[in-house]
Amino acid sequence: MGKMNMRKAYGEALLELGRGSKNIVALEADLGKSTMSNMFGGEFPERYFQMGIAEANMISAAAGLALTGRTAFASTFAVFASGRPYDQIRSSVAIPRLNVKICGSSAGLSDFGDGKTHQSVDDIALMRVLPNMKVFSPADYYETKKIVKAMAELDGPCYIRVNRNDVPNVTEEDEPFDWEKVRVMREGSDAVVFATGYMVFQALEAAKALEAEGISVRVVNIRTIKPLDAAGVQAAAKGMKGAVTVEEASVIGGMGAAVCETLAEGPAESRIRVLRMGISDCFGTSAQAYDELLEAYHLTPADIVTRVKEAIA
Repeated sequence: MGKMNMRKAYGEALLELGRGSKNIVALEADLGKSTMSNMFGGEFPERYFQMGIAEANMISAAAGLALTGRTAFASTFAVFASGRPYDQIRSSVAIPRLNVKICGSSAGLSDFGDGKTHQSVDDIALMRVLPNMKVFSPADYYETKKIVKAMAELDGPCYIRVNRNDVPNVTEEDEPFDWEKVRVMREGSDAVVFATGYMVFQALEAAKALEAEGISVRVVNIRTIKPLDAAGVQAAAKGMKGAVTVEEASVIGGMGAAVCETLAEGPAESRIRVLRMGISDCFGTSAQAYDELLEAYHLTPADIVTRVKEAIA
């Protein structure tokens, strides 16, 4: 299982979209080399707008371009993409349902060296609460490319969060893809783990360890957090002894909260015990390596193993 980079997938998908349509434009807030939107800018400089460290202005300009019939992709670090221009996203993009597609790069704890100011623990909650906004969190390189291309075809605003680091591929390049559906990555009969982003890989590793102990775990990839595939989530929980949700974001208002809401409102046979894993009402911090942070915030396969056992106890 090779490692690839989601940021590169975003840049490549954006470039391919630009080659296919002159209506695709891209905007950047001084981080094009990091988000890799500069791949688009290198080939289509006339459709690439470097806005500087002015995220609110970038979103307003993206909205203006969308009003002229363009599909505008705006990218920067997730913490800046979601927080700094929130009023502009709400008023100028979400309310009028414009075709502005926002890419939050270096999401979660993945920008391990820059600390809490650059780590987005709240972006899922912020974007999820906005009416008309679709929220995506791909598991790997291949899924990122597919989602970015799907976003270009969807009507209205979208937000995608991508990891900064090279991560293992858990999906195949040529496998069927439906953005509206959750994807069962592994079948099981004792517990279900709902995971999103890089945590899908962590959950799969945990499931392997649990299988060796005689515990059968179903792993579900929540690649679309909003709109959530309620029927898919409820079906995945049916008959299980317990469930765990795991995300590299705040548990307050995040993917786990969405799953809990869906199960609580679903049929009785899907209302099972759910334990949420994520960042528990605190900010990030800096570290020497990404894995150090995942250990510090209890987001490793070993941590998932422990929580699954608690959920089915």
